[in-house]
Amino acid sequence: MKIEVILPRERFKVLKGRDVRELLRENLPKAEETLMAEREDALRGKIGKLEEKLREMESEIEELREFYEKALRDKEFMMAERDRLRKENAELRAKVEEKRRELEKVHES
Repeated sequence: MKIEVILPRERFKVLKGRDVRELLRENLPKAEETLMAEREDALRGKIGKLEEKLREMESEIEELREFYEKALRDKEFMMAERDRLRKENAELRAKVEEKRRELEKVHES
């Protein structure tokens, strides 16, 4: 594998004549440490964004839960109201039917 390193002229003059392999071996742990630190910083940033997104999603879930619970309460109320109106309607129909029969009896006589 070929790796190409580009250096400023002054830096090249300082390094000229030194064992490049030895320099790489000496500096590799520092470079690895720097890369690890940069990766950790990047991951911390991602973690922060994901945590914020999670909080938003949890908030949305809570809103949906509240909406669903209210919808259930409303449904129960509406069903109870429907039953009440059915009973009232049945009672009114019975009264109307009774009045109609009474009027028919009066007209027959």
